[in-house]
Amino acid sequence: MADQKPALVLHLATGGEPLMFALPDEEVDELAKNLHLLLEHGSVHPVRTKEGSTVTVHFGHVAVAYIDDLQRKSKVFGLR
Repeated sequence: MADQKPALVLHLATGGEPLMFALPDEEVDELAKNLHLLLEHGSVHPVRTKEGSTVTVHFGHVAVAYIDDLQRKSKVFGLR
C-alpha cells in the first residue's frame, strides 16, 4: 500500500478549480477535527503546509473543505 499524501482541498464559493495544499502528517488530525467549525464560523485560520509554508485561509469564502489523500486514484465519493 502506498504512503498517504494528505491534502486540504478547498472549493471556493466563487467557483473555479479547487485549491489543494499538501499537509504534514502531524497537522491532519487537528485540522480534520476543527474543519467543520472553521467553515461554520467563517474563521480566518493559518494552515501549515508540508513544505513548511503557512497559508492563511478565510473559511468564510470557502464553500466546501475536506482532507483528501493525493495518492488516491479514484475521485468518486462514497466508493472505496
